[in-house]
Amino acid sequence: MQRVEHEIERLIEEVGYDEVSRLFGTLSGGKRLRAKLILKIAPNHEKVALLAAIVELIHAASLLHDDVIDESILRRGVASVNATDGSKTAVMLGDILYSKAFSELVAFDRDIAKVIASSVTALSKGEMKDVKMAQFFNSDEEKYLDMLYLKTATLIEAAAIGAALLAGKDAQKYGVYGRNLGLSFQIIDDILDITADEKTLGKPAMNDFVEGKCTLPYIYLYNALNSSEKQRLANAHAKHIGASEGIWIKQKMGEHGSIEKSFLLASKLSNEAMEAVKEDEELVQILQTMIKRSY
Repeated sequence: MQRVEHEIERLIEEVGYDEVSRLFGTLSGGKRLRAKLILKIAPNHEKVALLAAIVELIHAASLLHDDVIDESILRRGVASVNATDGSKTAVMLGDILYSKAFSELVAFDRDIAKVIASSVTALSKGEMKDVKMAQFFNSDEEKYLDMLYLKTATLIEAAAIGAALLAGKDAQKYGVYGRNLGLSFQIIDDILDITADEKTLGKPAMNDFVEGKCTLPYIYLYNALNSSEKQRLANAHAKHIGASEGIWIKQKMGEHGSIEKSFLLASKLSNEAMEAVKEDEELVQILQTMIKRSY
């Protein structure tokens, strides 16, 4: 990971603009899940740290744009760039990170460069679908999971495939692992948005629903409610949730097992991913640790 951090620093310095370096320095690195995944799949390749750094720049760019779209003032518990320096600056910083990442992809074989670049197109399409879906209450599980795959899982899937190609491993198996890791990781995040407190989340609890996102627990709850309760839940969508309404939603989720049902799907996807790479204990451990985050 030190090699990856050095590569990231080098790429940012190569941009040649102190303001970019300053702004990038305000970003929290986060879990570096994608970089760690790449390192574990292709640990000995001379270009592995560069590939991991490229993917982390892409991920950082997507989060900058995501915060602008969601008008988020916090990212991982600290002020977002759009909150401190404005949305225009955040968008431009994201564009710089994207373009720098793409310019570095030419150092890799065509198949690796293509899978990473294509995932960014899918990611952007997923972001657009997310924005569109937030305008209305969505109760369609399949529609939500399709958006989730595009917005969250594609880059993790691409990172796994790219690393496997780099190491000469079975790209299809590692692609299944990356896809399911991305989906299950986000489903756990959906659960934590409801069950964890603000200090743990770095943002207000139940913030997804306030922002118009109908995540799996809300979809499962809606489809289990009677008609009047369905209307009540739909009416609360994309609005500030008062204490009493928040208690009611959590109470109903408890009655109908919405959280448990969401967790079961995350576990199913996680188990499929583990089966795909069962010979790699470290990758299995990543999934097991991730699943445990919710309890």
